[in-house]
Amino acid sequence: MRPATLDPLFASVTSLPGVGPRVAESLARLLGRDSPEDVRVKDLIFHVPTGLVDRGFMPRIAELPPEGVVTVKARILRHLPPAPGSRSPWRVEVTDGTGILTLVYFHPRPDWIRQILPEGEERYMSGRIEWFRNQPQMPHPDHVVPPEEFAGLPRLEPTYPLTAGLSQKVLARIIGQALTSLPSLPEWQDPAMVKTRGWPAFHEALIRLHRPQQAEDLAPDSPLRMRLAYDELLASQLALALVRHHMRKGRGRSLAGDGRHRTAIEAALPFSLTQAQRKALDEILADMAAPQRMLRLLQGDVGSGKTVVALLAMAAAAEAGAQSALMAPSDILARQHHATIAPLAARAGLKAVLLTGRDTGRQRQEKLRALASGMAHIAIGTHALFQEDVTFRDLGLVVVDEQHRFGVRQRLALQAKGHGTDLLVMTATPIPRTLALTAYGDLDVSRITARPAGRKPVKTSVIPLTRLSEVVDRLKTAVDQGARVYWVCPLVEDSGALPHTAAEERFAMLDEHLPGRVGLVHGRMKGEARDAVMADFRAGRIAVLVATTVIEVGVDVPEATIMIIENAERFGLAQLHQLRGRVGRGNRESYCLLLYRESLSATARERLRIMRETDDGFAIAEADLRLRGAGDLLGEKQAGLPRFTFADLALHEELLLAARDDARLVVARDPDLATPRGEALRHLLYLFGRDEAIRLLLAG
Repeated sequence: MRPATLDPLFASVTSLPGVGPRVAESLARLLGRDSPEDVRVKDLIFHVPTGLVDRGFMPRIAELPPEGVVTVKARILRHLPPAPGSRSPWRVEVTDGTGILTLVYFHPRPDWIRQILPEGEERYMSGRIEWFRNQPQMPHPDHVVPPEEFAGLPRLEPTYPLTAGLSQKVLARIIGQALTSLPSLPEWQDPAMVKTRGWPAFHEALIRLHRPQQAEDLAPDSPLRMRLAYDELLASQLALALVRHHMRKGRGRSLAGDGRHRTAIEAALPFSLTQAQRKALDEILADMAAPQRMLRLLQGDVGSGKTVVALLAMAAAAEAGAQSALMAPSDILARQHHATIAPLAARAGLKAVLLTGRDTGRQRQEKLRALASGMAHIAIGTHALFQEDVTFRDLGLVVVDEQHRFGVRQRLALQAKGHGTDLLVMTATPIPRTLALTAYGDLDVSRITARPAGRKPVKTSVIPLTRLSEVVDRLKTAVDQGARVYWVCPLVEDSGALPHTAAEERFAMLDEHLPGRVGLVHGRMKGEARDAVMADFRAGRIAVLVATTVIEVGVDVPEATIMIIENAERFGLAQLHQLRGRVGRGNRESYCLLLYRESLSATARERLRIMRETDDGFAIAEADLRLRGAGDLLGEKQAGLPRFTFADLALHEELLLAARDDARLVVARDPDLATPRGEALRHLLYLFGRDEAIRLLLAG
């Protein structure tokens, strides 16, 4: 399937000279691979430099700067070996007539040092300058060459991200060898675009990125980076466009209901739908009624009412005689959805069942029979829903909540349990437009931008942890007045503690001040124990819930009015916003306290300022993209979000929009990628790990 011209790039790194098991282990760690066998030559070529060392600064020894990299031409005066048995370094004194510079070698190999630095001869040496007792020295020079080899010394030398066991010199040598495997590939970009923008060919751009001729070559807006960023974005957009085309090509069905179930559910709601909810629902119902498959993303800020919109869509499916499945990323969220949806569905005569990994035995079999027979209209569950033994009588609508926790493959697996199944994807994580395009470019988008009537903004304060005792005193007063409180603890990285350890310690401290009024939940607890604590918190039997970020998504206790986030500087903006959204869900005044450690970085300070000044989830998401970059936007590596090597979504939005338009044009004209450009684009998809799209093509 993969074009043979790419084979050298997909060879194991161990095929490169000098890459043995130990170096391969280090490379796997550096590149985030599970094992050395997973590291390909291509991965090294895509490991791009992040900085440059300029070796063109050549001062006299008398004019050496206080620090920095310099290149010096000098004559070797003498070697000063350490005394036998001493652990002192080997020193070599050199001079250019204006002063003396000492080269310092720890753990020396005497023969090698004398060979590269023969007394009385001239050498060029390049490295970092340090000062010791007012005398300049250069520990372990990066380069030592005789005058006849000076022309081969790179003036600009790229520097790479490293890991233990790898030096810049070793990594640069291995990458240099990997570059010799880079074939000349067919041009997959539109020639007019390449010419207009002054872009080099793909292989030329990569080689020059690793062998820069000027500092500007590494800049995000250099022609080299722009070319490679566009290649990467086009691969991403083309893969999504092919998935969309494949899904649309499959026969859809019209799910047009008569409104009877929806009318019954709306009558049972304690509120009226907002205009934004109504608009989103109308878009969804129009898609469902059309003969093509629906592929739609429902984006709504925390507490904006997406679940009700999804329920009404599922009710419309039931009116048309079809079943629905709602897949949630966690047990807690699945149970929360079931608790909300089942009573409302029952008012319309619809049965909703909950299916998670905790279901076993006869209870599980009864639920499976209800789904297979059609007695159950709605299935709500975790990834357990797409297990093999789960079958539906007629699955017409799949709803995926918090889609970024799932990959495309998982969502396709659930849809495959029906015929012409419509897809509605929901996320409470406000996503900037650029990131939505990269993650959900195959979907149409509906946004619920307004909060439900009666919801008040959450008042947010930023307080140093040095005032912890004051916070606890205020907490006791609030609890005595009937408040219900979340207290969230993060992973304490510098102590090496696990998140539940930090939560347990805070629980113990708060329990001393409020005996019997504090509960604890974390990811390591058994499901039943966690459910019992959550039930106590909902019922008001406990007033303070100490938790890890397990409560970030889906926990809905309208009576909770205070959110305290400890070490708030450790969280991303999107995560802080999600956590704050756990309060302010009723009509009472709510508060969020962000506790931080002293000595904040500029980024952390800016993050806390934004949280204090706005509660607009989409504005916060745009700020998070700017501050943290796309790769880490949701706080952890998510299956559904692509990570980019060359593209920076905060800087390359214009390229992304161009790539989206180009990808759609390609799929409209050449959906099988059979033309010469289509064949070239297959190379691109494989290079950037988007070959799943090609497998869809081959599967028809």
